Amino acid sequence: MKTTYYGQSTIEIEAGGKKLLFDPFITHNALAKNIDINTIKPDYILVSHGHGDHVADLIEVQKNSGAKVICIAEIANWLNSKGIDNVHGMNIGGGFNFEFGRVKMVNAIHSSTMPDGAAGGNPAGFVIYTNEGKNIYFAGDTALTYDMKLLADDNLAWAYLPIGDNYTMGADDAIKASEFINCKNIIGMHYDTFPVIEIDKDEVAEKFIKAGLNLKLPAVGETIEL
Repeated sequence: MKTTYYGQSTIEIEAGGKKLLFDPFITHNALAKNIDINTIKPDYILVSHGHGDHVADLIEVQKNSGAKVICIAEIANWLNSKGIDNVHGMNIGGGFNFEFGRVKMVNAIHSSTMPDGAAGGNPAGFVIYTNEGKNIYFAGDTALTYDMKLLADDNLAWAYLPIGDNYTMGADDAIKASEFINCKNIIGMHYDTFPVIEIDKDEVAEKFIKAGLNLKLPAVGETIEL
C-alpha cells in the first residue's frame, strides 16, 4: 500500500488494487500549483464534509475519472442535483463493504456547508479496513473528541490527522488523538495552506518525537509506503 499527499487534506491511498482519493482540493491551493488534476484518476472519492477546501475539485475529478463518491447522505443528494449519480451515501456509524475493503463513517466535530450554501450534513471521518489487513483512519476536519477512543481497538496501522489548529485541532491535540485511537503512525494534514494554519514543522515534529510517535509530513506530490 502507498499514499500520495496533494496538499491540505487531499490524500490518495492505493489499496486493494484501487485508488481512493480523499477531499479533492488542488486547483485553488497555491501549494499544489504543480499538480495537474487531469492526471488524478481515482476509483473512489471519499468526502469528509462540504467546505470548499475539501470539495473544490470534486465534480471535475469525478467527471474525469468516473469515480464512485462515498460521502454523507446530504452531500450525495447535492451531487445528484449536479447530475452525478455514481454516489454511495452513508451516515455516521454506518459501514459498507467495497472492492478494496470496508468503510466505516465516524464522527468528526466541525461544520459543513456546500460551496453554494446547500446543506452539507454532518462532518465525518472514515476508517478504512483494507483487504491487505491495514486499517487506516482519515479524521477529516475535527476537534479532539472522546469519540476517538472508540477506535482504540481497531488496530489502526496509520492515521491522517489535522494539525494546523484554528479550524481544526492543532499538534498538541493531535498527539492526544493519537493516544485515544492507539495509533503511533501519523500523517499530518490540513496545515500551511492558509496563513492562520501555518505551522513550524520542526517544532511539531519534535513534539511528536517526544510523544513516541512516528509523524510523516510528506511534501505536496510525494508518495510514501504505508
